[in-house]
Amino acid sequence: MSEELRADGRTPAQLRPVTIERGWSKQAEGSALISFGDTRVLCIASFTNGVPRWMTGKGQGWVTAEYSMLPRATNDRSDREAVKGRIGGRTHEISRLIGRSLRAVVDFKALGENTIVLDCDVLQADGGTRTASITGAYVALADALAWGKERGFIGKKAQPLKDSVSAISVGIVAGEPMLDLAYVEDSRAETDMNVVVTGSGKFIEVQGTAEGEPFDRDELNALLDLALLGNLELADIQRAVLTAGAEA
Repeated sequence: MSEELRADGRTPAQLRPVTIERGWSKQAEGSALISFGDTRVLCIASFTNGVPRWMTGKGQGWVTAEYSMLPRATNDRSDREAVKGRIGGRTHEISRLIGRSLRAVVDFKALGENTIVLDCDVLQADGGTRTASITGAYVALADALAWGKERGFIGKKAQPLKDSVSAISVGIVAGEPMLDLAYVEDSRAETDMNVVVTGSGKFIEVQGTAEGEPFDRDELNALLDLALLGNLELADIQRAVLTAGAEA
């Protein structure tokens, strides 16, 4: 792989600067403001003792997610979907992706009959909003679960989290596999892919599309290798953030 620098000075295999600010919301049981470069997403976890009626009495909990973007998160203002009177297909699709990704690392029996809703609101978008949402939502989820355990809603010895989860984008730009695409790269990528991975390096979801020429197996392998490296780095960042909070 070439070490030629990108427009923002990164190498092809380098993440944008990543920061995670825990406890951003005073009201929420768990929260995190995450930045992937100039992309910023506020992730809120709301803990409810109880489950939807269709799950009552089954002895297990539920985790779900909702995603949205502020009207001026992008260069041009977009109308609020609430004003339009309908939720767009992209919003539904990303909400489901976040929910699936988080549920993959939750033991619902250990969670007990409790519900956690993750709200991911994009404050500023510069590519990778769904991957930042998943990565930040995990931190908010971990804090909400700790909150529930401290208050006796979850058993003291229960381990509702089976692993961590993060996500990153990869793509082929000008023939070069690249990690963590900013918008200027994403908008001209020949291949675009979002990869969701556990902290132990197992895949949860791979979303890949050839925007131009089809990609071959070698290119797919190169992109997956990049995504694994990026996600393991994100897992280290998540772990450091959560450990720092536990030691404080």
